[in-house]
Amino acid sequence: MNGVHDMGGMDGFGAVVREADEPVFHADWERRMFALMILAMPAADVNIDEFRHAMERIPPGKYLASSYYERWLAGLETLLVERGVITRAELIAKYDDHAEVVREEIATAARTVGPDAIKEKRGAKSPRARFGKGDRVRARNINPSGHTRIPRYVRGKRGVIARDWGVFVFPDTNAHHAGTKPQHCYSVEFEARELWGKSANRRERLLIDLWEDYLEPVATDSKPRQRKAAKPKRATRRR
Repeated sequence: MNGVHDMGGMDGFGAVVREADEPVFHADWERRMFALMILAMPAADVNIDEFRHAMERIPPGKYLASSYYERWLAGLETLLVERGVITRAELIAKYDDHAEVVREEIATAARTVGPDAIKEKRGAKSPRARFGKGDRVRARNINPSGHTRIPRYVRGKRGVIARDWGVFVFPDTNAHHAGTKPQHCYSVEFEARELWGKSANRRERLLIDLWEDYLEPVATDSKPRQRKAAKPKRATRRR
């Protein structure tokens, strides 16, 4: 969907400052949050695309004010309530003894499922690829109301297929339990000037992974253009 979470290519958020020797987790609660998500998702029968969509439904103000793992926590809480794993009342009381019991029940159930349950599965059949390396394509200019993995800044832009990664489930339908719709996912190369305009460096390129349903072919005119014959000029008499 279109929202504040789709921040790629947007201005106004300041420079991206890289932290030297950045740790995997900045606090112990982030480590626990990561483990809880890995355990709870299979227990609640939640797939990765549905989890992403839950974070997209965080109110804009809260989303922008939250850290990375705070968004994970908010998304997971939403899904656990929707799945009936916990109630809203239990969520409010998540720090009391009863909530500890609930979290232990989630972890116990997840251990019986196993880690393979949260992996994105390939389709049973491999559909034929619509595009091949070197094909010119255009990212479709779509604005779905649900989950999608096509960022706004590439919609309507032209690129070239650089690589076919193979067949994967389609996030837009998988997030809403509307079928896995397996299809090819491609690495598409865009020129920086195609995305950002003439002010961008002409030598820069961007590679972005896009599913087949996000793309449409760009027609190429194989016939050489013929110049129109110039009309003969009339001679003018001098008086």
